[in-house]
Amino acid sequence: EVGEPFKEEKAVAKYLRFNCPTKSTNMMGHRVDYFIASKAVDCLLDSKWAKAKKGEEALFTTRESVVDYCNRLLKKQFFHRALKVMKMKPDKDTKKEKEKGKAESGKEEEKKSKKESGKDEKTKKEKEKEKKKDGEKDECKKDDTPGTPKKKETKRKFKLEPHEDQVFLDGNEVYVWIYDPVHFKTFAMGLVLVIAVIAATLFPLWPAEMRVGVYYLSVGAGCFVASILLLAVARCILFLIIWLITGGRHHFWFLPNLTADVGFIDSFRPLYTHEYKGPKADLKKEEKAESKKQQKYDSEEKSDSEKKEEEDGKTEATRNLGTDGSGGERHSDTDSDRREDDRSQHSSGNGNDFEMITKEELEQQTDEGDCEEEEEEDTESGPSHGKS
Repeated sequence: EVGEPFKEEKAVAKYLRFNCPTKSTNMMGHRVDYFIASKAVDCLLDSKWAKAKKGEEALFTTRESVVDYCNRLLKKQFFHRALKVMKMKPDKDTKKEKEKGKAESGKEEEKKSKKESGKDEKTKKEKEKEKKKDGEKDECKKDDTPGTPKKKETKRKFKLEPHEDQVFLDGNEVYVWIYDPVHFKTFAMGLVLVIAVIAATLFPLWPAEMRVGVYYLSVGAGCFVASILLLAVARCILFLIIWLITGGRHHFWFLPNLTADVGFIDSFRPLYTHEYKGPKADLKKEEKAESKKQQKYDSEEKSDSEKKEEEDGKTEATRNLGTDGSGGERHSDTDSDRREDDRSQHSSGNGNDFEMITKEELEQQTDEGDCEEEEEEDTESGPSHGKS
């Protein structure tokens, strides 16, 4: 036999009922509230009964003391232990889901194959660029989000059934509330409602001044509600008139948040909104898209031009080295050397490259130059002797 609960037990149960987190579900065709044992123990350890008073010991010192006290509350039928039973899906539903998944996977594969066949083949340069970009993006993703993406957790439905072993255990055990006291807020609201109903029924007995004041208040409230309704209709009519006159280009809303799910003050903010949805807006969108494309093309062209400039710089450097090496060998006052210099200048002006010359060719060129010098000296000496 279990006796009636004491005042302290009622107070503890009431505190636990309104402060311990609870959830609601169906049990035996009724809507019930349940809690988890570990959370109830944590709640009582944070309560005033876990703190020692002057000259008295604390009621709850350890988790074991809380479990013992909750066993007393369970025996006095404040709550009872329940068993979670997961709802199993019938075989028909599972088969249908499998068939749907197969059909969806087949459709996705068909769409992928069509897209791949319809796409044009890209050039090698574009593929290389895309590979580089994809590699950079993958590295960024790895740095930002390490690990594989988690799948969405699906909540499994369950129902509660009474447990055979009615014992309070610290853990993930489920306990259903039987004790349902009336909260002070609900009691106060009910009391105010009862007083208001009685006062309304006694309206003829009110003083004349109070009755006139209530009459004017009711008329003012009615006018306010009617004005809001008229505003809601008028703003729609105004929108339709402007929309028809402009051919759907201008969307003008007066008090756009009047009927929105916002607060009283926010329903009157902003005063109006205006949107233009004409051809200019479409042109602006197209211009923005074109500008983005041009920026991409410019960046690609810049990269190509930079590569060409690097190659040109290398070729010029090699040419300069060639000219510096050949300049040291060509320092002579003979006509043959001058002719060779002229030929080299003509070849360089025409864009021809320098040719390699062997030692034998150089010796032949020097012998020919000496012969030409001797002939010139003979010609000069001949007329000088004649004059003499």
